[in-house]
Amino acid sequence: MVALVLFGIELAIGRPPTCTCGVVSFWAGEVESAQNSQQVADWYSFSHVIHGLLFYAAAHLIWHRWGLSRWLSPRWALPVAVAFESLWEVLENSPIIIDRYRAVTISYGYSGDSVLNSLSDVGWMAIGFLVATRIPAWASVVLTLAFEAFTLVMIRDNLALNVLMLVWPIEAVRDWQALG
Repeated sequence: MVALVLFGIELAIGRPPTCTCGVVSFWAGEVESAQNSQQVADWYSFSHVIHGLLFYAAAHLIWHRWGLSRWLSPRWALPVAVAFESLWEVLENSPIIIDRYRAVTISYGYSGDSVLNSLSDVGWMAIGFLVATRIPAWASVVLTLAFEAFTLVMIRDNLALNVLMLVWPIEAVRDWQALG
């Protein structure tokens, strides 16, 4: 249901259903290309898996440590995470965030996600969430650090740098990212 709502909202705000380049594929490996953030998976899919790991950690705290399970079944944790990720996808594809990415990150030509990519990003988050339900907490931390290091080496960007540059842009980081 949430996916249908996201699909409808993204179309209503003018997001293209698929890559306007006319190609639909599983992987878009070149960051500075018309297919980045347009296909099923790209380098930023790793960040969305990390979102899922983090949402699971938050859900675990909220439901088990803070006692929310007295009022709401833990089976709602994943749907709540999907709703939050979907809200992020709508915000991420709003003019204010697209313009911010263009202004302060290495994503100079970023034009937002296709609907296919947004829905896939939510799916990658759900995969991360489900993985986190099946592995120990320390393994989620290791997986997060491995994904962050991997994408840092491969594309000079990752979730931590993305958040940093959106919230508190550092010119030296932007210059370093532009080298790769």
